Amino acid sequence: MGMSANLSSADSEDGGYRPMAEINITPMVDVMLVLLIIFMVAAPLLVTGVPIELPKTTAAKLGQSKKPMVVTLTPDGKFQIRNEFVGRDSLVPKLRELRAVEGDAVVYVRADKKNPYGDVMDLLGQVGQSGFSRVSLLSQQPSAGAASPSAASPVPASPAPSVPAPAP
Repeated sequence: MGMSANLSSADSEDGGYRPMAEINITPMVDVMLVLLIIFMVAAPLLVTGVPIELPKTTAAKLGQSKKPMVVTLTPDGKFQIRNEFVGRDSLVPKLRELRAVEGDAVVYVRADKKNPYGDVMDLLGQVGQSGFSRVSLLSQQPSAGAASPSAASPVPASPAPSVPAPAP
């Protein structure tokens, strides 16, 4: 890119020179390319970290839940925690026991769509009463080729947005 002098008529006061009204972005592009190269070189070093030798200890590992906490309300009104059926009056004590052993985890609540809304809300209240603060409702996504919304599809259940459990 060349530089122009922009000469004007000889009778102007500043000797015929006018300021150039163009922005030169070449230095900015050069700086940005240099920064890009620096970050491309530095990023892999940040990911790998510094090699260290960890100390050995005899402390027990923190217990993590092996299975997700899924509470199900079956179409006939029975409650199930993971794969174990529990009675209505023993649901809260069992959930409290599991929370004491495994800690506060996300509870996934499943209910058949034929169950009354009040029964599902009652289940959410009992989960909240047992001390769990994070509750997610599970649902199925409709299949792409289904002709009607009532057609059954083998789509796996996916968590919906978290819904706080109501306080009783």
